[in-house]
Amino acid sequence: MRKVYSLQIEYPEQTREFDNRLTKTGRRSLSHSLSHSSTDSNSSGGSDAEDPENEVSPRDKQRMNSKGNKDFCIKNIKLADFGRRQIELAEDEMTALMALRKAAQGEKPLAGAKIVGCTHVTAQTAVLFETLSGLGAQCRWAACNIYSTQNEVAAALAERDFPVFAWKGESEDDFWWCIDRCVNVEGWEPNMILDDGGDMTHWIYKKYPHIFKKVKGIVEESITGIHRLHHLSKAGKLCVPAINVNDSVTKQKFDNLYCCRESILDSLKKTADIMFGGKQVVVCGYGEVGKGCSAALKAMGSIVYVTEIDPICALQACMDGFRLTKLSDVVRQVDMVITCTGNKNVVVREHMDVMKNGCVVCNMGRSNTEINVSALKTPDLTWQHVRAQVDHIIWPDGKRMILLAEGRVLNLSSSTVPIYVLSITATTQALALIELFNAPEGRYKQDVYLLPKKLDEYVASLHLQTFDAHLTELTDDQAKYMGLSKNGPFKPNYYRY
Repeated sequence: MRKVYSLQIEYPEQTREFDNRLTKTGRRSLSHSLSHSSTDSNSSGGSDAEDPENEVSPRDKQRMNSKGNKDFCIKNIKLADFGRRQIELAEDEMTALMALRKAAQGEKPLAGAKIVGCTHVTAQTAVLFETLSGLGAQCRWAACNIYSTQNEVAAALAERDFPVFAWKGESEDDFWWCIDRCVNVEGWEPNMILDDGGDMTHWIYKKYPHIFKKVKGIVEESITGIHRLHHLSKAGKLCVPAINVNDSVTKQKFDNLYCCRESILDSLKKTADIMFGGKQVVVCGYGEVGKGCSAALKAMGSIVYVTEIDPICALQACMDGFRLTKLSDVVRQVDMVITCTGNKNVVVREHMDVMKNGCVVCNMGRSNTEINVSALKTPDLTWQHVRAQVDHIIWPDGKRMILLAEGRVLNLSSSTVPIYVLSITATTQALALIELFNAPEGRYKQDVYLLPKKLDEYVASLHLQTFDAHLTELTDDQAKYMGLSKNGPFKPNYYRY
């Protein structure tokens, strides 16, 4: 008999429930070499690059929190109080995740879960980490991006005895060392993976296959990680079930579209001091990220071109008023190139050689492979580090190309993203972990699954309360006419919003 948890999450005038229960019983294809990881680096880049403490790697420092715990590796434990204030600020905005934390405190639906994670280490993800802990899980964490870690937040987690291994400005060697320290622990083996880009899954699969076979489930957030999981699945080597959070409606529409629509402008302003009015911009890719970026730039008066391989997305771009073109046809005249595809070699050396002086090149897609940065590491080009996340690449004739965040995800490397949007993603991740961990044997096979529609709707309903919004409820007659349950799901899995 399947045990049922009843979690009542109360809100003024409206209570929305996910089936009134949480249940419990009892970056790139994975064949990519480590040299193509998301950590490839060429310039200093970190915002605290001038800090004398940067001369010494955190790996070489003695570390201990106020309780004598040494199971972590961060930049500076003295930043803990500052980081705790940032986490508390994020908690105020992440109301749905906090409601989930409160509702599940008694039941502990993740009791027995040993989660190893590789995501961005920020105030918002810290709220997720601590929520998972509050729901009964044991967690160890590393960063999925060498520039996105907030050192003060990592310190706050370490001070609370959270095993976190991350700091801003890691080297490639540091990056993989931190991941290994999360997994290679005497007397502790993970049974769940929460990944953003697939690097943790990649590492465990390659280095610790005996652990990989024992993992109960994987939750993956990014398109890069999903590609890697599908690669494993097609090869018959995916021996555990995985939930694709990236393609859930709540992640695609809110994190990818609305988040990027707001954060692209802030990121460009902070790094390159850009004036948008009248600028010619080409956005490569018109998925949800490309749609958000294009809309924001158009609203600021930029002239926006779009490149796209999918005729449906291409038609959407045309109907939204954008000029569909090929990058090679406009690259000589544009002021800015933004990649949003998740693919590789979208912008290559041949494109960059003919860009005009002062052209800004950056990436808003998940992978750092979209811009072929390695092609710029040649003797004929000069790299000039200007400020955090800004490099000038100088050609022999004096032409300068402005490269932001070394081709990594711009908004997460150089700016911040709206807390509220990250609350949606974090709540989705938490529910996906609970679903996989508590699923009865046989519900999920060794394959990649989309988040159940019921969970997607539940995440959305939790966040509606921020707006004092009130859903219309079907009458019994209406529900019967539509062939729906009054409590959802309201759309079939194939429906595209």
